[in-house]
Amino acid sequence: MISITQKLLLSTIFLTTLLVQAQQFDGGTATYQTKSTVDMSGWGGGREMSEQMKKQIAERMKNFLEKTYTLTFNKDESIYEEVEKLETPGQGGGGMRFMGGGFSQGGIYKNIGDDVYARENDLMGKTFLVKDTLNKLDWKLEKESKMIGQYAAFKATATRKIEQNVFSAMRRRRNQENDTTSVSEAPTEELITAWYTPQIPVSQGPDEYWGLPGLILEVSAGRTTILCNKIVINPKEGLDIAMPDKGKEISRQEYETIVAEKTKEMAERYGRGGRGGGRRN
Repeated sequence: MISITQKLLLSTIFLTTLLVQAQQFDGGTATYQTKSTVDMSGWGGGREMSEQMKKQIAERMKNFLEKTYTLTFNKDESIYEEVEKLETPGQGGGGMRFMGGGFSQGGIYKNIGDDVYARENDLMGKTFLVKDTLNKLDWKLEKESKMIGQYAAFKATATRKIEQNVFSAMRRRRNQENDTTSVSEAPTEELITAWYTPQIPVSQGPDEYWGLPGLILEVSAGRTTILCNKIVINPKEGLDIAMPDKGKEISRQEYETIVAEKTKEMAERYGRGGRGGGRRN
């Protein structure tokens, strides 16, 4: 039996779909806020960290972990880009700075019709054009629903292998050295929960997410949540969706191999420079 809430959601979807069909649909823009938390266990090189120190580190990382993005989309293409903001004195610029260089990522381009993924990444002074096919998730459509703003959203879930990035690789190395966690104990998969709205009939979404029967408005994966807070359909200024074209073209796997090698080099230098030495200014 359909509940009253479900009837209202279905009515909302039906009416909104009629409105979308009544006008020419070229696409739109959606603004997302991302929030992440940091697992502080394993930090401190085996030494117990005070709550004050943990709070200071978390506060410094807040600017990096909480960001605003814009998804510009039509039925086939989308570009997901970070919204630039004014820097707070003492926080430094965008991206990350490491020994011997930096790391920054450009916008994520997805073309569903042609099955194309592209992204410009700067790593240690070199620009790479990571170009590959789209990552596909085996979504399971759930029965739960809720309202996100004025849109009726439905739940979908999927699992995926946990990717090893710069931070996880360095943390794993620290844990091995301190015998705090073995590699076999680390989770290899994570649950992804998404909320999509059929009221916007595109199979697009934030970050690398896509593939549902409606625009994805919210995603939770691991310690990160992405939430849409604004949507503009057929913006007056038009849509600017262009595939990145700068840098050395490589596949996703080739790029991950390079990142792993650079991370290992950086961790070894950090280990040699960090042991037995004082803080460097």
